[in-house]
Amino acid sequence: MGSARNGHAYSGIPRWLYVPAAVGALFVLLPLAAMLAKVNWAQFIPLVTSAASLDALGLSLRTSAASTALCLVFGVPLAMVLARRPFRGQRLFRAFVLLPLVLPPVVGGIALLYTFGRQGLLGKGLEVAGLQIAFSTTAVVLAQTFVALPFLVVSLEGALRTAGKRYEAVAATLGASPATVLRRVTLPLVLPGLASGAVLSFARSLGEFGATLTFAGSLQGVTRTLPLEIYLQRESDADAAVALSLLLVAVAVAVVGLSYRKQQVSA
Repeated sequence: MGSARNGHAYSGIPRWLYVPAAVGALFVLLPLAAMLAKVNWAQFIPLVTSAASLDALGLSLRTSAASTALCLVFGVPLAMVLARRPFRGQRLFRAFVLLPLVLPPVVGGIALLYTFGRQGLLGKGLEVAGLQIAFSTTAVVLAQTFVALPFLVVSLEGALRTAGKRYEAVAATLGASPATVLRRVTLPLVLPGLASGAVLSFARSLGEFGATLTFAGSLQGVTRTLPLEIYLQRESDADAAVALSLLLVAVAVAVVGLSYRKQQVSA
């Protein structure tokens, strides 16, 4: 009893860990501080509330929300299959599912272009049906989903493996159907991991650049998301680029902070 209490109370770490921890923190925080120092605060509000900036921000938020929804629709089943149903070739299948994590985004954009473009694998048939995907808002959502989906799969699969199968097995022995077990036992059990994966997917979608530019182009109000607007402003108006960068950082911090707050509340 006493040893368990002492083990629970233990929170010490080797002192030497503080040095690399401080260096790592500075490596992340110093560039943000440098960006803050370059912000033209007198013009900040006009810069971030211009028509082009608001169009880009609104498009980024809408498409990121749509891509996160697609990640949930497809990522939850993928993670369930990978975590709960071993099958031959599973490791290779997982490697391909998680491939966008390590691929340069521009490569993903090219792959999507040759899939959904006018002359692409599926694009030809879609073009005949009167549907054009490439260089549209739909292309932005698909590009974001392509790069963000693995984040949800990784988070949820890890949560599923950590949770184990004992509660699901008990529910099944009590007569619950697989669908009921999924809805009433599995998903509530891994909800923090699912929420974390969804937030990571949203944040990755919000910051997506390479695949979007390659597959969707940069048309204001249609495909020009906030990262693309920042890139364009960097060449013509450095103050606007810095202001919009700070705005994107603020939105990302708010999203991640909200995620961790929900996890702490659920814990």
